[in-house]
Amino acid sequence: MAVAEKVASIYEIWQKADKAYDPRKVQDAGVDEAVKKLTPEKIEKVINETIEAIGGARLKTYVETCIHCGLCSEACHFYLSHDRDPKYAPVGKVKQTIWPMLKNKGRVTPEFIRNAARIAYTECNACKRCSMFCPFGIDMAFIMLSVRRICHMLGVTPLYLQDTAHSHSVTMNQMWVKQDDWIDTLLWQEEEARGEVKGVRVPIDKVGADIMYSVIGPEPKFLAQLMGYAAILMHVAGINWTYPSFDGWDNSDMAMYSRDDETMGRVKRAHFDAAYRLKAKKIVMGECGHAFRSVYDVGTRWLGMKMPPIPIIHSIQFYYELLRDGKIKIARKFKEPITLHDPCNIVRGRGLHKMARYVMNAICEDFREMSPNGEYNFCCNSGGGTINCGPPWKITRMLGNRVKAEQMKETGAHVVVTPCHNCHSGIEDINKYYNLGMHVKFLIDILLPCIEKPEELKSK
Repeated sequence: MAVAEKVASIYEIWQKADKAYDPRKVQDAGVDEAVKKLTPEKIEKVINETIEAIGGARLKTYVETCIHCGLCSEACHFYLSHDRDPKYAPVGKVKQTIWPMLKNKGRVTPEFIRNAARIAYTECNACKRCSMFCPFGIDMAFIMLSVRRICHMLGVTPLYLQDTAHSHSVTMNQMWVKQDDWIDTLLWQEEEARGEVKGVRVPIDKVGADIMYSVIGPEPKFLAQLMGYAAILMHVAGINWTYPSFDGWDNSDMAMYSRDDETMGRVKRAHFDAAYRLKAKKIVMGECGHAFRSVYDVGTRWLGMKMPPIPIIHSIQFYYELLRDGKIKIARKFKEPITLHDPCNIVRGRGLHKMARYVMNAICEDFREMSPNGEYNFCCNSGGGTINCGPPWKITRMLGNRVKAEQMKETGAHVVVTPCHNCHSGIEDINKYYNLGMHVKFLIDILLPCIEKPEELKSK
């Protein structure tokens, strides 16, 4: 089947769903019930106080600087996926949310807040692609995250996202994982890893290790094998490393995207404190984009730090350094046609796309680029918090991801690698919704079978 025909089938799936779907009719108790309790007086007070606290001058400057040139629109996956409907353009979202709040000095209706929450939480993923094309450098992510902060302060947050923030607040991890479950999972994965490589250890609370390795809550909950893979990689590379047994092992932070900044700060401090308590020289984070953004950027700045208090690198950089320095060697290459999704939070947010390609080219025989790629890659609509708004908003995400589905399909690849948990889940949804027939993998899924394992380490 020709590429044009494949894309047409994607368009047909999108068109049929778009005609039947009205996002304004989606029911979400976290939004709908909270809006019912709002009064005009409370709305006005909270909006004005919040805008002043987050930087009203900056917001006002951004809004008044915009000349409506439309360059941001052509960068937005929501706008392009919706046949260039102007209400999905970044500037269109501003006009429907923060603009009237500023113009009317906070005097807006409860229904206006409901609509603003829907747009800010589910129709913008804060991916910053639009800001790359803005001639004035307007930070659209800052604007829409400011709208989320206003909604959060009014108690208007999508239910699933708020539930995840509650988990962070109570347990310091995303998935309500208790300490004994966490430790049991570490021991279980040590045993699993020894089935492949002799002598593998999953060190717990090892003081003075070179590396404290951290993961996100879904790994011990649903994808524990990734922790076993990491242990094998560490063992083969001869790394001195450890996990903490206590709070701080989870580096994720959905509170950042609900804009519960206070909980976000607590979670980030716990992460840093764990590394300090163990006297680790460096933190290596597992394959997650939003977690890296929260640790390296947003959470750190909220805590008043210019930079993280301890060196932190993403697993992409870790794999790159292991290969570059010869600590792991490639014994065989992955042969199937394969492509790479660039997660916004570690590519536009940290510039790791070249390191990712170094790894992909080292381990893959038929690596095919998406177009566009790198810092220009289209967002998968997940790592900015929209996926955590839950099932009620899934169709909103899928309709906003038509261009991503087309981009993936055009590669002709059988496998797509995405070194980020939210992206992995989001791309899996796109793959199934648009019938792409691709397999979605983490980078370590491809890397580990390719590395050379000395004969003396192999389990019989």
